[in-house]
Amino acid sequence: MKERLPCEFFLIRYVPDVVKGEFTNIGVVLREANPAAGRADSTVVRFTRDWSRVRCMDADADVALLEALEGEIAARLRMGVNPRDPKAVLDVLQDSLSNSVQITEARASLAESLPAEMDQLMRMYVESLKVKVSRQRTGRAAIAGAMRTEFERAGVWGLMRKRIAASVYTRAGDPMKIDCGYRPNGVIRMFQAVSLEGDVEAAKVLAYTAPQLREGVARVERAKLELTAVVEPLRTVGSDDDEATERYRFGVEAMERQEIRVMTVSDLARIAETARVELRV
Repeated sequence: MKERLPCEFFLIRYVPDVVKGEFTNIGVVLREANPAAGRADSTVVRFTRDWSRVRCMDADADVALLEALEGEIAARLRMGVNPRDPKAVLDVLQDSLSNSVQITEARASLAESLPAEMDQLMRMYVESLKVKVSRQRTGRAAIAGAMRTEFERAGVWGLMRKRIAASVYTRAGDPMKIDCGYRPNGVIRMFQAVSLEGDVEAAKVLAYTAPQLREGVARVERAKLELTAVVEPLRTVGSDDDEATERYRFGVEAMERQEIRVMTVSDLARIAETARVELRV
């Protein structure tokens, strides 16, 4: 039997009202108890992808800020913040979130691997089984979730930029956010989940924005942009439905005309592996 890895973990909780003390777990920080010196991958953090329980507790919760918090913690951990000290992790949050986010004391665990243990802890403490069963994600949410899963499996999710503001490259007021991206050498690769299941408006918006994004990246970053749209396979949107098929093809062609690489969720493992190699994980 493979020897298990001694680990410890902390739960990250959202506490909308500290007086009432009610909370919901939104994430996990997991680390090896005795990591080898200099290892950057001995600590991982993951937040929930379903914010329904947070919204039920606090209708005014700033979910976008909470989502960005995951990347902030991951970046600080890579910079050397000591996860053994919960306050060291929490210090990066206090200015913007006050006491609404809290972190528990460390708990011990024995893991087959960090990714497998993280999956188990998220199932046990964070994700609601009832929500998963009764509210299956579809459309763009399902594609975005699959993207994140594959990048996490490749060990690169924590190294990627998330929710990239298009306005940095286009113009002020542009509300578009690109799901994620990274920069290997002189190329910036960005990835956007685009569902063609219902309509093709998202594809048309991305196609419209792509030339401006490309010009902005060249101007701001001095780099070439490779923009990838990840879509469902045609068979999942009704390959026997002529109208759905034509709509799907229209969306794909609209993006490809603007030099957007169109891939399906079936290609994600290969995309993630390329990212792993380029980011030298």
